[in-house]
Amino acid sequence: MKDKFYNYIQLLQDRITKKLETIDGKAVFKEDIWKRPEGGGGRTRVIEKGQVFEKGGVNISGVHGKLPDTMQKYFGVEDANFFACGLSLVLHPKNPMAPTVHANWRYFEMYDKNGNIADQWFGGGLDLTPYYLFNEDATHFHKTCKTACDKHDPEFYKKYKARCDDYFYNSHRNEGRGIGGLFFDYCKATPNMSMENWYDFVTEVANSFLDAYTPIIEKRKDLPYTDHQINWQQIRRGRYVEFNLVHDKGTLFGLKTNGRIESILMSLPPQVQWVYDHHPEPNSEEERLINVLQNPIDWV
Repeated sequence: MKDKFYNYIQLLQDRITKKLETIDGKAVFKEDIWKRPEGGGGRTRVIEKGQVFEKGGVNISGVHGKLPDTMQKYFGVEDANFFACGLSLVLHPKNPMAPTVHANWRYFEMYDKNGNIADQWFGGGLDLTPYYLFNEDATHFHKTCKTACDKHDPEFYKKYKARCDDYFYNSHRNEGRGIGGLFFDYCKATPNMSMENWYDFVTEVANSFLDAYTPIIEKRKDLPYTDHQINWQQIRRGRYVEFNLVHDKGTLFGLKTNGRIESILMSLPPQVQWVYDHHPEPNSEEERLINVLQNPIDWV
């Protein structure tokens, strides 16, 4: 399974970066192939200062070795080895009318002292973070997520949409990071879902990413905008950074397992502001966004 999924994410990375370069029309992804001293490595691809994308990354990695003591305590195991692989992407468009998007699909194995698989699971999802809210974009993104889920279980969309709203939540701000999408983790074999079934589901969702995001970025990338709207975009990006550094489990896992810092922090936007006690104007589009982030909507 680990070889099968790693081969899949290599091809997926190629497909996504090729499409994004076409959309940008100016910048191309710079590739950085790296090795992890403890075992494994990855292929980082970053795009910067583009016509459409101010910064973005589409990274894959496959790492293995002894599970660090901090993570052994987290999982409640002793002397465990692990393998983890996945694709992680974040795109920060230049235009504040265009939303940031994040996605991740991953596979994890843990081994006993004899090298046998003691545990294995899939995880992942995709989510949208707009700075200015277009309801039709939110509906399109969520409908695409639901279509992918419905091919495997009619309950998946509702369940994983709710988990996404719960997970990508800045509890210290009492607001969501964005308008959600899907989030699933610890997807293990059950009588109803084998690991092959989970592989089919996760790859279905991953294959739907370009369908979910491409029409939105194409529609918003050339809209006019003002300095005021750039200012708001940068303030909201600050909240994005707060979530990634305070709450995100993937960032924590990467840092705790001696992950590659440049790849882990690739998700952070280049231009950000923290303004003291900032509040949007009453009845503005900025305030409308905040109201939605504090009260998640059923977009489908």
